[in-house]
Amino acid sequence: MPATGGRHRLSRRTKIATAALGLGIAAGALVIATTVGDPGAANAASGGQISCPDVASRLPAIPAQAQAEVQRNLQLLNTQLSEANNRLVTTAGQGGPNFVQNAILGPLQDKRASTIDRIAIAIGRQGEKPQNLGGLAACSLGGQSGSGAASSQAPAPAPAQNTAAAGQISCPDVESRLPAIPAQAQAEVQRNLDLLDTQIAEANNRLVTSAGEGGPNFVQNAILGPLEDKRVATINRIATAIGRNAAKPQGLDALAPCTR
Repeated sequence: MPATGGRHRLSRRTKIATAALGLGIAAGALVIATTVGDPGAANAASGGQISCPDVASRLPAIPAQAQAEVQRNLQLLNTQLSEANNRLVTTAGQGGPNFVQNAILGPLQDKRASTIDRIAIAIGRQGEKPQNLGGLAACSLGGQSGSGAASSQAPAPAPAQNTAAAGQISCPDVESRLPAIPAQAQAEVQRNLDLLDTQIAEANNRLVTSAGEGGPNFVQNAILGPLEDKRVATINRIATAIGRNAAKPQGLDALAPCTR
C-alpha cells in the first residue's frame, strides 16, 4: 500500500510538472504569435514600416474587360507589402546595415515591378497601355518616399469628417426588377439580395476609410469597379436560381454599376 501511494504521488507530481511545462510552452508560443502578427509590434521591433507609392490612383480609366484582372493585381500589391512588413518584424536585428535593402526592399521592388507590369498589360489589351508606372515599384522604410509619390499606407481616418466628405454609394434596386420568384428559389434569391446589401455596406465603409487617398480615379478603380464585379456575379446567381424553375430574367446585368 505505501508503495502504491508513493506511485500515485509521483504520478500526480509528474502530471503537474508536465502541465506546467505545457502552459509555459503555450505562453511562449502566444507571445511569439502575437509579436509576429501585430502591426504595432512590427513598428516597435523594426523602428518603422515599409511605405510604397499608391498604384490605383495613378491608373487611367480601366476598361470593363480588364477590371477583374487589375483588381487582383492591386490586391496582390497589398499582400506583397504586408508580407514585407511582416518580414521586417521577424528579421529585426539581423544582418548588417544593408540587410533591409538587400533582403526585403529589393525583392519587394522586383515583385511590385512584375505586378505593376501585369496591370499595365491588362489595361493595354483593351485600351491605351499606361506608361511610366515602373517608377511606382520602389518602396522605402519609415515612410520616406524618394519619388514623392503617394504612400499606399493610408493615414488614420477621422470617421466623422470622412463620412461627410466621402458621400455615399448608390446602386440600382434589384429586388423591384425581379419577376415572380418560384417557391423553390426564394431562399437562394433572398440570400443573394442580402449579399447585395452587404456589398454596398462594405463599399460605403471603404469609401469612408480611404477618404483622401489616391487621385481622381481612385474611387472608380478601387471601390466602384470591384463592387460592380461582385454585383454582376451575385445578380447572375439570382437570375440562375429563378431560371431553374421559371423563365430566366434577362438584362439584370444593367443593374450592376453603382455611382457615388
